[in-house]
Amino acid sequence: MLKLIGKRLLMLLGLVVLYLLTWPTGIDPVAWTPEKAPTLTGIFASNDLLSSANIMGKGLGVGPEDVDVDSKGRIYAPYEGGKIFRYEADGSNGQEFVDTKGRPLGLEFDGEGNLIICDAFKGLLSASPDGQLTTLLTEVDGIKLKFTDDVDIAKNGMIYFSDASIKFGQRQYRKDLLEHRPNGRVIVYNPFTKVAKTIKDKMYFANGVAVSPDQSYILVNETGGYKITKIWITGDKLGQSEPFMENLPGIPDGISSNGKGLFWVAFPSKRKELLDNLAQKPFVRKLIMRLPESLQPSPERYGFVIGVDEQGNVIHNLHDSSPESYSPITSVESHEGFLYFGSLTYNGFARMPEPN
Repeated sequence: MLKLIGKRLLMLLGLVVLYLLTWPTGIDPVAWTPEKAPTLTGIFASNDLLSSANIMGKGLGVGPEDVDVDSKGRIYAPYEGGKIFRYEADGSNGQEFVDTKGRPLGLEFDGEGNLIICDAFKGLLSASPDGQLTTLLTEVDGIKLKFTDDVDIAKNGMIYFSDASIKFGQRQYRKDLLEHRPNGRVIVYNPFTKVAKTIKDKMYFANGVAVSPDQSYILVNETGGYKITKIWITGDKLGQSEPFMENLPGIPDGISSNGKGLFWVAFPSKRKELLDNLAQKPFVRKLIMRLPESLQPSPERYGFVIGVDEQGNVIHNLHDSSPESYSPITSVESHEGFLYFGSLTYNGFARMPEPN
């Protein structure tokens, strides 16, 4: 009997190994070499400055990935399942504003008061002030919008937004990050001519987008590359790009401009040494994708935001390492003296006074 049990255990183990070695994952990872992550010392030293954030809007949904505020001070937050709720300026009285029936992520108001929405499943959308929903784009340059992510709007009305990956959708974001191929792109949409074009492709998970105060360039977070890229949108360098910040201490998600020369960058996670150590091991990363998601590497609970000037100098460094922190923080927006925080998984959004 014991021999029979042993044989069956060996057979079961063999099947598990066979599964881990051969089951298709849908990713084709490449080896790469990240720089050694900066330590959380000096300009990135850990602190508790984010602990004063006031959590708002709890109980109506999960995952308000981005937050925006209209001209009347009302707060808008998008949730899993497609609903975007509107709150009073103090975060009370949340009411459904519109339901995209997708997964709304980035939000930004245009000059006419329309809420421009990046919906990971539905594409680029627009909601009028009375909640009438319009689809603006579902494909660009003949390529379907696979993972419409974040958006910012220039003063001339041009809409700049990211398509995080042309290969993987929002539910498969881990696959894109573990594959580490430049599947992302940034697009400009002209709402007057209704023409859109890709202004930069081959980006490593194109994520947050922010237009500069002088409207000459945009900054785009490349989540998979731990970096921020500058893309010129006017002038002699139109269409050119260059590094803005590299080897960041966290995994960058959202970025926004306060319009006064300061950019706020949200890190949903610190850098993980385990992931950096796997950069040179594409086969191991494929094995990881065959594991249940609960066994795959995941970020620890940690609130982390920085504010940088137009030269990439760190001006503000905000943390909260407590188990009760508002995290993971995926977006940070400045509006009339406050910072508003969004999260892909938290039940509610948060706000705190913007530091001087």
